[in-house]
Amino acid sequence: MPVRRQARSSHLVASTVWPSGGRHLWSSGGSSSVQSHDRGHLVYAATGVLTVRTAAGTSVVPASRVAWTPAGSTHQHHAHGDTDMRIVFLPPSVAVRLPDRPAVFLTTGLAREVVLALTDPQHHDGAANGYRPAARRRLARILVDELSEAQEQPLYLPDPRDDRLQALARLLAEEPGSNASMAELGVRIGASSRTLSRLLRSELGMSFYEWRTQLRVYRALLLLADGNDVTQTAHACGWTNPSGFITAFATVIGSTPGRYRALGGASLPSEPDSKR
Repeated sequence: MPVRRQARSSHLVASTVWPSGGRHLWSSGGSSSVQSHDRGHLVYAATGVLTVRTAAGTSVVPASRVAWTPAGSTHQHHAHGDTDMRIVFLPPSVAVRLPDRPAVFLTTGLAREVVLALTDPQHHDGAANGYRPAARRRLARILVDELSEAQEQPLYLPDPRDDRLQALARLLAEEPGSNASMAELGVRIGASSRTLSRLLRSELGMSFYEWRTQLRVYRALLLLADGNDVTQTAHACGWTNPSGFITAFATVIGSTPGRYRALGGASLPSEPDSKR
C-alpha cells in the first residue's frame, strides 16, 4: 500500500490507511517523510492547516481547499495546529482530468462530503460496510467533477528558480513583518527593483505586492492555526492596521481571519457556486 510509507512521527497521533486512501491525525508540528506515490492523490484538512511541499513549491491547505499532487511527485506534508488530514488516491483514468502539476482547488460543500465519505475508516476498502469498488470510482469521479468546475485557487506558490528571487524569498520568509520596499530589499541582495519586477512577472506571473501578500496570507494561516489572535497575526505578518489584514485575508481565503480562527479552520463556507 503506497500510503504505508508515511513516516511514523512523535507528532502523529493516529493513522488509518488502506489502498485507496486514509486518515492521519497529527498534532501541531507533525510532518511526514519526503515521499512519492505511483498514483496521484488529493489531501484535505478537515481541521487544522496542512502545507504540502514539492520540488516545485508549496501548497497551503486550510479547510476550504483541497490540494492535488500528481503521481510520482516527491512531496512532504506538514501540520499546523492539530490537523485531521484526509487523503484520496485517484485511479489514473480519473486523475488524468486534473493538472499534471501540484494545484489547490476550492472545496465545495459536495466535494468536502465526498472526501469525508471516501476517507471514513468505517467505509475503507474491504470493510463489511465499505464502498464497493464501482461505487468508490463513481464517488471519485464526482469529486473530480466538482474540483474541475471550481476555480483553481491562489494557495500554491511556486519556488522561484532565479537566485536573486530565491534570495528575496528568503528575506521575506525571515522578516514577514517587514514593510521594506522592493527597491530596499533589492539593495540587500544586489538587484534593481526593475530586474526583480521583471523576474517576478516572467517566473511567477505576479507583481511584488501580489507575491508578498500571498506569502503573508500563507504565514497568517499558520499563525492562526497555532492559536495566535488576529491582531498578533496581522502585526507579525506586516500589517500595521488589522483591517487591512482582514481584507487581504478574506480576499484570498473567503472568510475573515476571526471567523477562520473561531472555527479552528474547519468547515469554512465555500464561495457561492455562481463564482464558478
